[in-house]
Amino acid sequence: MHLARFPRVRLAHLPTPLEPLERLSEELGVEIWIKRDDCTGLAGGGNKTRKLEFLLGEALEQGADTLVTQGAVQSNHVRQTAAAASAHGLACEVILEARTGSTATDYVGNGNVLLNQLFGAVMRTVPGGTDMVAELETTAQAVRARGGAPYVIPGGGSNATGALGYVDCAREIVVQADELDLKIDRIITATGSAGTHAGLVTGLAVMGADVPVLGIGVRAPKAKQEENVLKLAQLTAAKLGRPDAVTPEMVVADCDYVGEGYGLIDQAVIDALALAARTDGIVLDPVYSGKAMKGLIALSRQGAFKGETVVFLHTGGAQGLFGYQSELQGAL
Repeated sequence: MHLARFPRVRLAHLPTPLEPLERLSEELGVEIWIKRDDCTGLAGGGNKTRKLEFLLGEALEQGADTLVTQGAVQSNHVRQTAAAASAHGLACEVILEARTGSTATDYVGNGNVLLNQLFGAVMRTVPGGTDMVAELETTAQAVRARGGAPYVIPGGGSNATGALGYVDCAREIVVQADELDLKIDRIITATGSAGTHAGLVTGLAVMGADVPVLGIGVRAPKAKQEENVLKLAQLTAAKLGRPDAVTPEMVVADCDYVGEGYGLIDQAVIDALALAARTDGIVLDPVYSGKAMKGLIALSRQGAFKGETVVFLHTGGAQGLFGYQSELQGAL
């Protein structure tokens, strides 16, 4: 794969560290390493920065002056998109979906929402269950009507262009592991809008690295999540000129740790946040990496990874913790 063929704007601090979680490994009886994509740099870091390098590159190539995107109220993707737009002199218009139904002051006004305002994004909020694809087009049409040139980014930056960021991350992980003489048995990541999971699967498949990826679901049921990831991985592989590289058995999601729904946390998520923080000083987020860690902890204690060396992809998002202050206080 030759990613220089695709337009790209360098936004991230790369490569991000790959390092052992020694105390958590001892606690769970599994050798666990962490890929620190919370350290990508843009607006506090997170996995969307890798996607935005290719999305923004495409937007600028097309002459866009406004980025249009969407996400849940406490979307990490929206925060990083707003920052990328600001850093390159573009306007940013976002639609926030009240997906969790929370009206808590910290949730609707703190964390990522506050940072969106700081970066100058124009925000509007719609009810949960709204057709977000239609809302994106409505906003894009409004931008065009006033003479602007919008570039529409899907939720999570998850299309074949955005997924190239995690094709590159897969390459980066393999290079780092080889330099460390580290044999990786499995990569674990949160899987939601599918771009991160699909990009990793595609990158590893195209390289022939033969490392399985387990996605811990944060929203959709297993069958639907695997369908979404497979479709996007195959589109991404086709974009790379390798349409047959990804097969269905490469896409595996475990969606038993979603809990009551997207963005809704439970005591097991809070316990996972606390365990990561109090063993190795790692700050996770409650929506994505916290649920992925919840799954990793439970599966490790069930013996699912016995004898394996596992890499946990930290997708960032700690900024969202401040939107959950009322739920976290007293539960930690």
